[in-house]
Amino acid sequence: MKSKIIFYTLRNVIIYGCILILQSDLLFGEPMFQANIKNKDNPMTIQKVKNAMLAMQRRAWEQGVAAQALLEMGETDLVVLFAKDAVVNQRKDGRLGLNGDDRPVADPASNGEPVLYAAKMTGDVNLQKAADRMLEFLLYKAPKTPDGIIYHNYIENMLWVDAFYMVPPFLAVAGRPDEALKQIAGYRKYLWNADKNLYYHIWDQDRQKYERKLLWGVGNGWAAAGMTRVLMALPDSMPEGKTMLAGYIKQVIDGCLVYQRPDGLFHDIVDDPATFVETNLAQMLAYSIYRGIKGGWLAKDYLPFADKMRKAVYTKVDDFGLVQGVCGAPNFDRPGTATEGQAFFLLMEAAFNDLHKQE
Repeated sequence: MKSKIIFYTLRNVIIYGCILILQSDLLFGEPMFQANIKNKDNPMTIQKVKNAMLAMQRRAWEQGVAAQALLEMGETDLVVLFAKDAVVNQRKDGRLGLNGDDRPVADPASNGEPVLYAAKMTGDVNLQKAADRMLEFLLYKAPKTPDGIIYHNYIENMLWVDAFYMVPPFLAVAGRPDEALKQIAGYRKYLWNADKNLYYHIWDQDRQKYERKLLWGVGNGWAAAGMTRVLMALPDSMPEGKTMLAGYIKQVIDGCLVYQRPDGLFHDIVDDPATFVETNLAQMLAYSIYRGIKGGWLAKDYLPFADKMRKAVYTKVDDFGLVQGVCGAPNFDRPGTATEGQAFFLLMEAAFNDLHKQE
C-alpha cells in the first residue's frame, strides 16, 4: 500500500511538471531557457532593454550615452544617480566618468549634459562644479590640433568621428555653442568624404594620414546623432548655425541611406557588403530622423526610412532585452551587444514617442 502511494505521488508530480513545461511553451512560444529574438513592440520590451543596459559594465562614454538615454526618456532619478557616479570617477583635471583607462579626452564629456541636468534638477553645487570642471578641461586643458580641434585620446594625437557625439553636445548646452560649432567644423574638415557624404573613422594628425580610412557605420551614427543634439541646443540667435547643421545632418543621413539594406539595416562598414550586418547604425539614424522631423529640419519624407529601421531593430531584441547584432563590446570589431546599442534603442524610442505624442 505504501509503495502504491509513493508511485501515484511521483506520477502526479511528473504529470504536473510536464503540464507546467507545456504551459511555459504556450506562454512564451519557445522552450524554457532559450533566448529567442522576437518583434515585441511594447513597453515591456523597452523596460527589458533598459534593464539590460543598467546591468552592463560601463566605460566613460558608455556611462555618458546611457545617462543621455535616461535623460531623454525622462528618467530623472536615474539620471541623477548616473551623474553622481560619473562625478565619483572624475579626474582632478575635470574629466568625468573615468574608471580605468586614463587616456580618453573626448569620451568623458559625454557625461557632461547629464551632470549639468542633474545639477539643475537637484540644486547640488558639487554637481554644478563638476560640470564646470569638465567644461574647463575641454576649453583650456584638452590636447588639440594646431587649429584647436580636440583630440580623442591623450598621446596618440588623433581625431575620431565618435567625438561628434562626445564633445559638441555638452559644449552647446553648457553655454558654448560657438565652440560646439567650431569642433563640428573641425571634425568635418578632417574626416568628411564629400564623394560619398560619409565620414571616415580616424585621422592621425602627426602622420597626416588616416589611421582608419573606413566609412564605419556606427561612426556616422555618432556624427548624425551628435549634430542632432547640438542643433536642438542651439539658441535662436544662431540661425546660420542651425541651417548649417541641418544641412550636415541631412547629408550624412542621405549618405547612409544609399547603402540601406532591404531589411532596413546596414553593414558595419557602410559601403562594404562583405562586412557584417550591424544593428546600431539603424537606431542612431532613426533617432536622428525622428528628432529632425519633430524639430522641422527634416522633411516627413524621411519617416518611412526611420520606421523601417525601427521595425528591423525590434527583431534584434532578445528575451532578455539585449539588442543583438550591434558593434559588440569590448572591441567593436564584430557583432554582439554593447551599452551604446542598448542606449540608442532607448534614444530611438524616446524620439519616436516625442514625435508621435500629440497624434
